[in-house]
Amino acid sequence: MRVFLISVVAVLAALLGTFFYLSDPDIPRATLEAKYATSPSQFVLLTDGARVHVRDRGPRNAPVLVLIHGNQLSLFTWEPWASRLDDTFRVVTMDLPGHGLTGAVPSGDYTQEGMVEFVKAVADQLGLGQFIIGGHSMGGGIAVRFAETYPDRVTQLILVDAVGMPSKPPDPQPWVFRALRAPVLNQVLLHITPRPMVAQTLNDVIVRKSAVTDEIIDQTWDFARMTGTRQVAFVRHGLPRNTYIKDHIGEVKAPTLILWGEEDRDIPVADAHGFANTISGSKLITYPGTGHFPMDEIPDQSAKDVRAFLLATNKP
Repeated sequence: MRVFLISVVAVLAALLGTFFYLSDPDIPRATLEAKYATSPSQFVLLTDGARVHVRDRGPRNAPVLVLIHGNQLSLFTWEPWASRLDDTFRVVTMDLPGHGLTGAVPSGDYTQEGMVEFVKAVADQLGLGQFIIGGHSMGGGIAVRFAETYPDRVTQLILVDAVGMPSKPPDPQPWVFRALRAPVLNQVLLHITPRPMVAQTLNDVIVRKSAVTDEIIDQTWDFARMTGTRQVAFVRHGLPRNTYIKDHIGEVKAPTLILWGEEDRDIPVADAHGFANTISGSKLITYPGTGHFPMDEIPDQSAKDVRAFLLATNKP
């Protein structure tokens, strides 16, 4: 019995030692702000106490283009488009609750509906009336739901590899998303976020590997470890799925551009056709040899397509 107990203690000690060796401590918000909140970053304070990281650039009197990022990402995913479009449009990007430099919010609301209201609150705080709204992946779902909920605020809609119109039962999610729902293992992920895991996740969904730079990997890894963010990820991935977007898709009236990577391994291109077939008058462009991130993988072509569509459908 004594030998058995000694063995158990030794194993537990080894496991604890490994855990502490691999653990990644939270990074204070102030540290990350000093590193990433460079010009033109600013912070907007909402009435509920949320402090929102925003970038707002381009002519003040130009049409406003609000862009919403995807899951586990940040506003920086839109930098390739912002730098190519801010000569003609006022480009506004923001970090959603539980993401980027916004991080955890006082309301604790990380639902899709809550994200829509968050976008509206930021737009109201910036004094935006009507505007173009675009979104990628999870952010695409938020953008289309915003267009369904507040049709009078949306002049045009841009969907990039967006969630909301599943053409078939979803394939098994990446292991990290499943792990966030697994008892015990999800508690481990509150303390361990290996950089190789972040790199592999990006490589899994990006086909044109030139877009997976060390800078992007490090940035994504840093934001994932900001104080409070891992706890939010745990909450968000435990939320029940809903079919609101698909159920209300007929309420979208704005001219809509749908952009999709033909080799998207996260959200299949069949979903793009689901949007195109149900949003009246929408325009669909698919990109061969491109994965889940057209705005980063082929920024010149995708931004050119956005510009052409917005200018063609603009109603003075």
